[in-house]
Amino acid sequence: MPMPDNQSAFDITTELSRIDLDRVHDWIAHKSYWAGHMPRSVFDRAVRGSLCFAAVKGNATVGFCRVISDRATFAYVSDMFVDPACRGNGIAKALMAAITAHPDLQNLRRWVLVTADAHGLYARHGFEALVAPERFMERRDPEVYLRMAHASDQRMQP
Repeated sequence: MPMPDNQSAFDITTELSRIDLDRVHDWIAHKSYWAGHMPRSVFDRAVRGSLCFAAVKGNATVGFCRVISDRATFAYVSDMFVDPACRGNGIAKALMAAITAHPDLQNLRRWVLVTADAHGLYARHGFEALVAPERFMERRDPEVYLRMAHASDQRMQP
């Protein structure tokens, strides 16, 4: 996908073969505040069930985001992560521009995401606080990956 002049140092791709999924898994599982300790098997299933976007500079993946969508009515933006050494270069902005322009994600009735610290980024792309938060519900299990890791460790012990 073509990038504006100031972002020409990297490409945005949805081709999984161009994305360093080992690097992305390391980011998500060990450097994100939302998915710490995510097992690789869970990450791989998540990738298979998503439309993944990556910023690639040369052969290096420098940013990643995935969209979970039925590609007809709904999309959930998830796992946005930019390599800390590459932040401040418009990578997250370029990823969001590519996501919102993707042909399979047009004319959706609802987009959602959860963020602790990037409200400004997403607001530029039309996201806003929930209009009717009382209508939304969630079922959370923030310790699931730790339990999975503990269970795996238990199975490995003699």
